[in-house]
Amino acid sequence: MLQKLFFYTKENCLLCDEALSLVELLALEYPVEIETIDIYTDEILLEKYHIDIPVVKINDEELFGTDLTLEGIETFIKRHIKPKQ
Repeated sequence: MLQKLFFYTKENCLLCDEALSLVELLALEYPVEIETIDIYTDEILLEKYHIDIPVVKINDEELFGTDLTLEGIETFIKRHIKPKQ
């Protein structure tokens, strides 16, 4: 079964594009369903994540900032999801 991974982003965000590429790369190894959410579509999300995007969220745990490296994202995903067999 696929685990939902939320990726909070906005348009014209190079850092977001880079982080999403890493998440998509890791999705080849882990059973995740990536849901990309533009924070500008919701006032609450905009207020919450405005200066923190991109943000990766699984269950109630979030990852953002300097932790959004390939190693950081993979470590984060491993805490929640086992690799594909």
